[in-house]
Amino acid sequence: MMLSIPAVISAEQLRQCRETLAAADWPDGRATAGYLATRVKHNRQLAPDDPLMARIGDLLVDALAANPAFISAALPLKVLPPRFNRYGEGDQYGNHVDNSVLSVRGAAVRIRTDISATLFLSEPDEYDGGVLVVEDSFGRHDVKLPAGHLILYPGTSLHRVTPVTRGLRFASFFWIQSLVRNDADRSLLLELDTAIQKLALQLPDTPQLAQLTGVYHNLLRRWAET
Repeated sequence: MMLSIPAVISAEQLRQCRETLAAADWPDGRATAGYLATRVKHNRQLAPDDPLMARIGDLLVDALAANPAFISAALPLKVLPPRFNRYGEGDQYGNHVDNSVLSVRGAAVRIRTDISATLFLSEPDEYDGGVLVVEDSFGRHDVKLPAGHLILYPGTSLHRVTPVTRGLRFASFFWIQSLVRNDADRSLLLELDTAIQKLALQLPDTPQLAQLTGVYHNLLRRWAET
């Protein structure tokens, strides 16, 4: 499942993020990459111990927790603290698949990367190139969203960022361990939840609403891992 969620942060929150990141130090992104990734990763990334990571990351996590579309689609159990990168002219990230399990810095916590997420922090007309390309069983998807928009896609997907040929591309990226491990099961639950919400608006008194809600929660109860 791939899902674009618009405006997960407010215009004021976006302004704060952009101003903070514009003045940050940006070490080589390969410092945080594994052996194979260092051969294809060419960008800049905030250092793991940079205090800006926690400050801006907390803002984003709070915004996500208050976003119904994100909760419904991801069914988050754990969210890895957001990271931030910058692509300038000539920067790119070649084909790769994200690590299956990642650790939280400074804590004895590991997260299974069921879902990958990119939050765009630059407007599409501020840079050329820099397209997130995701390839999965449904084919190729080219993603370049407005600032403040989020894309969710399976952590199992092969993906890359094409070379930036003009401007700067800022983004946040992170991973989610879902209550529901299987992507197809999450997709089914999202489809059912969306239909229930629409039915609640159109026919709030229909008895089938309670039945369908029960089906949703019974499926979630069967598939959820806590």
